[in-house]
Amino acid sequence: MQFHVDAIKLCGRFPKNAAGFETAKQLIRSAGSVGANYRAACRAKSNADWIFKIEIVLEEADESLYWMQASKAANLVEGEDLEALIKESNELVSIFNATDLTSKKNRNAGNIKNHKISKSQNQK
Repeated sequence: MQFHVDAIKLCGRFPKNAAGFETAKQLIRSAGSVGANYRAACRAKSNADWIFKIEIVLEEADESLYWMQASKAANLVEGEDLEALIKESNELVSIFNATDLTSKKNRNAGNIKNHKISKSQNQK
């Protein structure tokens, strides 16, 4: 959720023009989707459901990275917070890619895991 909140704050600094509004809208949606879909993945009903949902999280994290890199390249926004979010996006892509690969490896080896998290952890 913090990733989403930080993206929202960054987007508040985008220019108030068509490019700024559209890019901010896309970034806010993809960044929010990372957290929302991760929560959904933690409630997966099966290993296959977990993998499917983690792949969505991975796609959304990568899309968020794309919008931040495009924003930087187009000079829509700059600053340390943008650089920190780009770094975090790269880290999230790496984490969820590794999670996806490990989950598939475990599935193929027959190691089924329960990915559900407790309600109290999900509310942080």
